[in-house]
Amino acid sequence: MADPSPIKPAAPIDPARASAMPGMQDLPAWAGDLIELYESGATSQFVLYGNVDDRMVLPLGGKAVLGSLTDFLLKVLLPRFDVILSYDIGNGIRVEKGGEIFTQWPHFKENNELPKAPRQAVDTLTHYFRYVANLGRLKGGRSQVACVIKAAHLVAPMFQGGLSYDLNAMALLIREWAADSLLSEHSLATFLIAENLNDLHPLIVNNPRASSLKIPLPPPTELQRGFAIMQPQYGTALKAYGGAFEAPAAQLAGATLSSIESLLKTKEYGKESLAPGDLVQLKKQLVEKDCNGLIDFIESSKSLDDLYGQEKIKAWLRQDIALWQKNDLQALPMGYLLCGPVGTGKTYMVECLAGEAAVPVVKLKNFRDKWVGSSEGNLEKIFRLLSALGRCLVFIDEADQALGRRDGGGSDSGVGGRIYSMMAEEMSKTSNRGKIMWVLASSRPDLIEVDLKRPGRVDVKIPLFPTTTADEGFRLIRALCKKRGVAIDEKEFANLEPMIPNLLTPGAAEALSVKIYRQVRTSGQAPLDALKECLTDYQNPVPREVLEFQIRIAVQEASDLEFVPPALRKPKVV
Repeated sequence: MADPSPIKPAAPIDPARASAMPGMQDLPAWAGDLIELYESGATSQFVLYGNVDDRMVLPLGGKAVLGSLTDFLLKVLLPRFDVILSYDIGNGIRVEKGGEIFTQWPHFKENNELPKAPRQAVDTLTHYFRYVANLGRLKGGRSQVACVIKAAHLVAPMFQGGLSYDLNAMALLIREWAADSLLSEHSLATFLIAENLNDLHPLIVNNPRASSLKIPLPPPTELQRGFAIMQPQYGTALKAYGGAFEAPAAQLAGATLSSIESLLKTKEYGKESLAPGDLVQLKKQLVEKDCNGLIDFIESSKSLDDLYGQEKIKAWLRQDIALWQKNDLQALPMGYLLCGPVGTGKTYMVECLAGEAAVPVVKLKNFRDKWVGSSEGNLEKIFRLLSALGRCLVFIDEADQALGRRDGGGSDSGVGGRIYSMMAEEMSKTSNRGKIMWVLASSRPDLIEVDLKRPGRVDVKIPLFPTTTADEGFRLIRALCKKRGVAIDEKEFANLEPMIPNLLTPGAAEALSVKIYRQVRTSGQAPLDALKECLTDYQNPVPREVLEFQIRIAVQEASDLEFVPPALRKPKVV
């Protein structure tokens, strides 16, 4: 009789199993979960999503090689199955193993061909699964059958609007491979591979009889094993490491094995060695390429010392960084909200914070797409990257526009609401504390959903304000002019005080200093004369009423009144 548990034992769930099953510790956690779910009878259908197009380490009989996810399934998890089929819309149905058994199927003998079109292919697969199951019931014994659907999101895609009875019927058939008792009680295992869950038809994703397993980006330990496997082939490229790959694996966390292998091929072809000093820049390039332009990966050389003023805020941030570096996470915030008028230096503060903490900044770009499900799929990809990077700051500029709304409304087909839900769930994951620090920035924080700003997602709200006194304004202008080599004597303040504009933002002061520098360089004016001329006709780039409105909102949002200058604090209500 056939083996009732044909999936090969893999990664252990606990140490006791590890000692009883040699080699199990070499497999990833998702494979161990898959084995446990199948062998316990909990499910026979698996949606594998995430980093599904990457290379991965295949432990084969004590020897490790690199291969695809499909190779992993066929060679590591499913070698005991009698028949293994695969399907994708390019190649149609293929018999990966057990051709001599499959060709005995009467339907195949009659037609002698296998369809390529999705609906016909799913019908054919369903017909074969039922034939094998019925044959097992009638004659006893059973053949273990597995089926791998590659690029399943192209076979049964997310519903795109309008009724599609054919698509829904096909999705329902795939769903029934796990729900139909005739099939679920037989040795049938089906695997649907898609990069993003949001790209798949909801009838499949929401099937309670199926299990969705996330394939993560490779952790440093797997990258280290990958380097060791590739070393014989790329000896010149990896010469600098002498077989010790712990350091490059740790520094390149967040990159895929595929992108690293492409990099090594290029280096080997050019007879160049991968230099340890180049890893930071290489990681930036690899990660941005893997994410298809959805993020900017920023390494900052600034520190909080480069931030003018804001002493109380800088002291608070330095305390948080000290806790972070000591791995004392109980009082560490999950995220910050930087709010204040346009031009108050919110983005600049993020760069200074990142440099001070010595962690990279991942800046989310425009991940929204016009296609249904694409925006959500882009977010899934970003979240996978963040979970693999280690410690980082995630910067979301214009957060009032990017984060969506609880009630997305009908104008965007509900995309805003789904983005809101995904962001809210990710930002509140306590497992991210100490790994991911969320930093939202907005001049209109009142438009961000209250739930996204609550403690547990955003614990500290930092308001940034324009200058409130002439002395602050003068010192800001003087400091920015000094950076450009234009010296303004601090003794001139008394003469200039009446001319210094109130509510001067760092952005506006930056523009002023550039104009002063230009006057000095092009007309040969003395710095003081250039400053006076620029101040004479100065007009704030932001209308006064808009500036004052944004200041009031920032005051209301502040999590601690010590962040607010005394001149802007509201009188206490008795």
